Amino acid sequence: MGQRLEALNEHLTRVIDLRRATSVLDWDQEVYMPEEGAEPRSQAQATLTTMAHEIFTSDTTRSLLEAAEAEVAGLDYDSDEASTVRVVRRHFDQETKLPTAFVTRESKAISRSFMAWRKAREADNFSTFEPHLREVVELQVEKASYLGYTDHPYDALLQQFEPGMTATQIELLFSDLKVGLVPLVKEISARPSVDDRFLSLSYDTQKQWDFTLLLLRGIGYDFRRGRQDRAAHPFTTQFGNTDVRVTTRTHETMPQSAIFSTVHEGGHALYELGSPDKFERTLLAGGSTLGLHESQSRLWENQVARSLPFWHYYYPILQAFFPQQLGDVSMTTFHRAINKVEPSLIRVEADEVTYNLHIFVRFELEKSLLTGELKVSDVPEAWNARYEEYLGITPPSNADGCLQDVHWSHGILGYFPTYTLGNLISAQIYARALQELPGLEEDYSRGEFAPLLTWLRERIHGHGSKFTAPELMQREFGTQISAQPLLAYLRAKYSELYGL
Repeated sequence: MGQRLEALNEHLTRVIDLRRATSVLDWDQEVYMPEEGAEPRSQAQATLTTMAHEIFTSDTTRSLLEAAEAEVAGLDYDSDEASTVRVVRRHFDQETKLPTAFVTRESKAISRSFMAWRKAREADNFSTFEPHLREVVELQVEKASYLGYTDHPYDALLQQFEPGMTATQIELLFSDLKVGLVPLVKEISARPSVDDRFLSLSYDTQKQWDFTLLLLRGIGYDFRRGRQDRAAHPFTTQFGNTDVRVTTRTHETMPQSAIFSTVHEGGHALYELGSPDKFERTLLAGGSTLGLHESQSRLWENQVARSLPFWHYYYPILQAFFPQQLGDVSMTTFHRAINKVEPSLIRVEADEVTYNLHIFVRFELEKSLLTGELKVSDVPEAWNARYEEYLGITPPSNADGCLQDVHWSHGILGYFPTYTLGNLISAQIYARALQELPGLEEDYSRGEFAPLLTWLRERIHGHGSKFTAPELMQREFGTQISAQPLLAYLRAKYSELYGL
């Protein structure tokens, strides 16, 4: 590494450390912080966020970055040195467009907004969250104007999570997906419903918790470098590749919720834990785009943990945890139940086939909110109308409707499409894994997941944040992001399950 690049990286360690400290406060806010701690916490978070922003956007950073760019000129695009400078430049250009005063205002507003959302959801009272959501939307519109865009303010916000992607590109992918999904959903709906009543029995939540810990260890999560806690909305956070934490939630009459939330967040965590040591305390550390991140969580949740070979190993263990509830339920019956296709209210509980319909709802509403076409006060009505249109169901409450997701309370608009991108990418990656790792799924039946994890470490995790999603897919697999592999996977799997 050249001296100029080394100087840039050393300078930016302060930014990274401040952001990690902020992340610790964020994690505590969602897991352990008492509800009356919102105001002082928002002040502390705003202070740290502002300090990180000021350092990152300083003239010192600009000078060091320009010197490093000159130093790495001519190096291979894929090199660590050129990639570091390229990624720093992308983030620098984004952040320097945001005034420090705006960053401070946004941080304080988001901290207050999260606590208001949590209370509003518990009380099923949208009106108490409405002014906070209005402020969040106004802030995101303002942010989009600072960042700049050509066609739609959504593009500016999307770039934060999925560099190189536009709302138009997302719409084209979604359109291709709809063409294949709609007839599949109709065909499945015409078949006899799957009996999953046994999943609505009472399942001790502590036993559920203990089983999820076993699952995490099984897929390769290292508890020496992480922990699991409970949260209203499951999430993963990281403070370097030696401290990556996950959360889950348990429902007494819905054991599959904890199971798949844990494996989903475990997939995120495995990505972060696989970040190379050489990238630590640089902007190349950790996962790349949010679409790539979601590809890892959805791959483990769906292609792996909803597969029959996975349950060849784990179902007898689960039966031992819950003999009264599952002792007389065959593995085939259980497998069909956890893959039941049925329109549902809650996104994170949705099946693979209908999940993306939930994303379509949020994507369309966010675009309308940003242009002012949709008023915040009309969100519940618009949300319910979209659910009726796409899923044929109407939420009975806002808690199970427009208040179900944490994202808007955190000021995260433009994020939801990454879930569908993750689904698309996961199918492409998994299809290649099956080709390159003969007998992969037979490994699951023996509780062996190391071959898959090792392969993912080599092909995905080991690159850190060097490449955007389109770049990595082209580099590693010679392909563009497409809806067809996911549609082929869903068609094959559910034709077998439903006898289509």
